[in-house]
Amino acid sequence: MKKILIISTLLSFGFITIHEKNKIDSSEIEKVTLAFAELKEILQNENGQLWNYSLLGSVILVNRNTRIVYANEPDLKGEFTKSEYIYIGKLPENINIANTAIDWNGKRWTMVALPLSEIREERLNLLIHECFHRIQPAIGFDSINEIQSTHLDSKNGRIYLKLELEALKQALKSDNPEMHIKNALLFRHYRYQLFPSAKESENSLEINEGIAEYTGSILSQRNTIELKNHYISKIDMFYNTSFVRSFAYLTIPMYGYCMQLKDKKWNLRITKNTNLTDFISSFYSVNAININQEKISEISKLYGIDTILKDENDREKKQVEREKEYKKMFLGDSVLLIDLENRKVGFNPLYIIPFDTLGTVFPIMRVTDNWGILEVDSCGVLMNKDWTKIIATYPQYISDTLIFGNGWKLKLDKLWKLEKTDKTYRIIKK
Repeated sequence: MKKILIISTLLSFGFITIHEKNKIDSSEIEKVTLAFAELKEILQNENGQLWNYSLLGSVILVNRNTRIVYANEPDLKGEFTKSEYIYIGKLPENINIANTAIDWNGKRWTMVALPLSEIREERLNLLIHECFHRIQPAIGFDSINEIQSTHLDSKNGRIYLKLELEALKQALKSDNPEMHIKNALLFRHYRYQLFPSAKESENSLEINEGIAEYTGSILSQRNTIELKNHYISKIDMFYNTSFVRSFAYLTIPMYGYCMQLKDKKWNLRITKNTNLTDFISSFYSVNAININQEKISEISKLYGIDTILKDENDREKKQVEREKEYKKMFLGDSVLLIDLENRKVGFNPLYIIPFDTLGTVFPIMRVTDNWGILEVDSCGVLMNKDWTKIIATYPQYISDTLIFGNGWKLKLDKLWKLEKTDKTYRIIKK
């Protein structure tokens, strides 16, 4: 019994057991070691030139299934075990695995979930993107309040974002890119006329994620042709995802790439308070005054507006049916209501779905809080607009510590329990 207690304690603090060491895949260690070596070489050679600050620093790569951590340097608490060129530990359950920056075991780390891409440039792109998030506070891009761009789930929001992206795609293919860049900006400004709050909300994400993705892509070791093809292929894949939070991974990298052809240091002229639309419009001398529907309709013909309209009309019909289904799932009294107190949330930004004015549906999500751990893998849960409450579908299996529903699993802390009032369940303290 004492031995089991010791092992449990070690795991909770990030150590790994001998049994877990034996389960570590040697090929995974080889891939991790290679990724660390590639990243170190690139960032040492780059020497902080892009941001006047080195991106080289503490990185952990985490296996989602085992929660085994591979680090490029030791932690300050001495909990990692050295294995040749890397350090190995265990990520506690109360920390969500995500591509992000975290403070843990005495350091600020870049965290990236395994597996990494088999393509070198893709690996570097992702790792450097997340390295930027780690240095954000040091270069003045900290405490950015992201505002959700729910208008990008609407028909007109999507149409004018697609037109902007198609214009940027043509800019990458053209010998006269500035004409297409200026048209892209006109579509953007027209979108802001339709949705007055969009300028602020889109900028909040473009400052946070767009700048990070620009950094990752521009330092990814792709040559000019490869980088252009990368951006173009990302646009084509993007159309199959939710636009609400993922658009910034495309817009700012492409605008940034085009701007750096004229001014390699353009990024050093912005701060977290910069409105990037205003900055880029000034860079290309675009006057957004008096943009009218007639002009927009005319230039839309250059970028496949008929196909875009057909696709969005078809999507809108499906949206109506989807909202009906969500109302059945989340707006009745046969649900589980979860109050959030000290939440830490991990989710896939490609698949979040705004639901009317009620909040956001998350098909994939992991939440840790005082009451335990909620994992969502398919059906989805509804998070209210201010992120203080989650609505999940009706529980199908209930025990003292584990609760299952359609597409979700809840592991309760021992100090909490499930209580039922009429048809509604809630989590309360014992």
